[in-house]
Amino acid sequence: MADVASLGPGRREARERAIGLLYESEARELAVEVLLGEQPLTPANYVVAVLEGVESRRDEIDALINSHAEGWTVDRLPNVDRAILRLAIWELVAQPDVPAAVVMDEAVELAKEYSTERSSSFVNGVLDSVARQVRPD
Repeated sequence: MADVASLGPGRREARERAIGLLYESEARELAVEVLLGEQPLTPANYVVAVLEGVESRRDEIDALINSHAEGWTVDRLPNVDRAILRLAIWELVAQPDVPAAVVMDEAVELAKEYSTERSSSFVNGVLDSVARQVRPD
């Protein structure tokens, strides 16, 4: 398991950038590869990994959102909340070296910063439920 301190500000900045690009990809209806090709500077490796990972596992991720977001479907969520949940669920499913608590805390903080206080509670609830399923230990 990775040392939490090693995830530091670099990982936080990468998450913020990834959320912005996930949001843009969906808003502009662009494939990740096209969006990445448009960037004047190549994003950090973790940003690219998130974007490609979310895109390759979108059906699985969206199914998890749909089954754990009580009363909501992925299509009804605000775009920024959807981007945050997709990133965090990808991390829970595909990045076992990142502790679930770190994934959840980061997602909640990002929701507070980029969405609403209410969204942060919703994100926390969905991720808690997803984490219990995909990381039962």
